[in-house]
Amino acid sequence: MKIYLVGGAVRDMVLNKAPHDKDYVVFGATGQEMLQAGFLQVGKKFPVFLHPITKDEYALARKEEKIGNKHTDFRFIFTPDITPEEDVVRRDFTCNALLYDEEKNELIDLVDGVKDIQNKILKHINSEHFIEDPLRVLRMCRFAAKLDFTVAAETMDLARKMVADGMLNHLTPERIWNEIVYALQQPNFAQFILLMKECGALRAILPELEKLWQTPERTDYHPEGNSGAHTILTLKHGENLSTKAKFALLLHDVGKTLTPQEILPSHRGHDKAAAPLIRSICKRLKVPNDYRDLALMAAAQHMQIRNVLDMRKGRLLTLLMDICNLKYRQNLADYIKICRCDMLGRAREIPQFERQYFRRSAMRLILNFKIQNKIKATDMPNFADASKDTSFAEKFFNYRAEKII
Repeated sequence: MKIYLVGGAVRDMVLNKAPHDKDYVVFGATGQEMLQAGFLQVGKKFPVFLHPITKDEYALARKEEKIGNKHTDFRFIFTPDITPEEDVVRRDFTCNALLYDEEKNELIDLVDGVKDIQNKILKHINSEHFIEDPLRVLRMCRFAAKLDFTVAAETMDLARKMVADGMLNHLTPERIWNEIVYALQQPNFAQFILLMKECGALRAILPELEKLWQTPERTDYHPEGNSGAHTILTLKHGENLSTKAKFALLLHDVGKTLTPQEILPSHRGHDKAAAPLIRSICKRLKVPNDYRDLALMAAAQHMQIRNVLDMRKGRLLTLLMDICNLKYRQNLADYIKICRCDMLGRAREIPQFERQYFRRSAMRLILNFKIQNKIKATDMPNFADASKDTSFAEKFFNYRAEKII
């Protein structure tokens, strides 16, 4: 039995980064021998084992044979005679195929992975095996964005061919959404989207979003020229947002693709037009409800931040109720961050007066949110006896508001 550290942990060592998770590959052993050694098997069909103490994952070396079109349609061969060369060739990228012998402190590089890591190149290992798994197209985009690597030309060409051949149609919505969530967790999510567009995967998976690049903007306000470029700039300003807020930011202007041609490029009404597109995307990809709901709210309300200072208190209450409904009371912080990224997401310097106006608008929202949360039902005596035309919102904000502030 011979055990090697493999995958991302070894790659991170070469990059002088601390590995987050450790995965091991085991040669010359059977599942029964792993169990006899005290390892705990995970699952019934796939021989992955947990170390009894560290709980790190240990997988038997294997070969794979494609038996269908789906991402999971493989026949796995686990025999003790499989060599490192046979195991490595089935892996996706050279940077992820390094082996490390912890006992000998020896790095084993069978695919020139170290050289590619040093040159910051993401390169596939074997074309025949790479095209067997369509999920690798999305993984290519994700790893390149995560590592800030350039995709090798031959790998990008291969990914384009896989997309053109319709291979992404064989991916389940769950697999696609999982890759998107992994990408959302990375600061450079914008690069993931750009690479998806470059290889054609964006058109195949999110055609509604792809259309943003064919949607013109006012160049005096958006020198970047189109809504897709604007969306990328907003994402670059939102690197530290939560995954849900990034997803909302990604879709906040998707309604512009439905803007009637006669009112381009002002895009009046795009905030209201976005809802059916967002619902369709989320239904198709089986997006969780909390992601969907934040995206719907952000698309519908992101234009209102510019009107906050002029709003009457009743209208302001309505906006706050739309932003911070009972289920998602923490939406206000995400809403303000999304609107800020939208303001900054332009290919020009933002004037100081515009930044100050935004800060004042955000502060008014926050202040009134605090007032709203401090007023209780007991602070509203005799409201049930008020006349029908009495505005609850006006009483809500005015009653003892000065004392609360």
